[in-house]
Amino acid sequence: MTIEILNESGRELDVARLADLSRFVMDRMRVHPMAELCIKAVDEPTIAELNEHWMEKQGPTDVLAFPMDELRPGLVNEEPEEGVLGDLVLCPDIAAKQGEAAGHGTEAEIELLTVHGILHLLGYDHAEPEEHKEMFGLQDELLAAWRAS
Repeated sequence: MTIEILNESGRELDVARLADLSRFVMDRMRVHPMAELCIKAVDEPTIAELNEHWMEKQGPTDVLAFPMDELRPGLVNEEPEEGVLGDLVLCPDIAAKQGEAAGHGTEAEIELLTVHGILHLLGYDHAEPEEHKEMFGLQDELLAAWRAS
């Protein structure tokens, strides 16, 4: 698995831990071992610009997911596809605010956003109630397993 992490946020970021988490999630989701993922941490003005340009929404957001080869999780009885999973853009400044408001801190919020973003790259969504239940249940399960390991 190739995981590239670029920190252009101006904040301290534990790049090795973020790579380990990403690899853990991708392994658990049976993503092909040769899949590629890029995570870029940026500041609020940069993510606001990307949010407006690509999502047609105003202001900064916490995470943006840009799938590439539309890879899907591998099922137990089938081989996963090789390719580029996609790009995640995270905003540690927003994560710090959200982590404080949630009472679990910046690092836990960045972990949550990373798992959330990878699930989006794998085709999960939360627009409908059933999708929301499935995605957030899986997100909680992956985070719990990561923190227990």
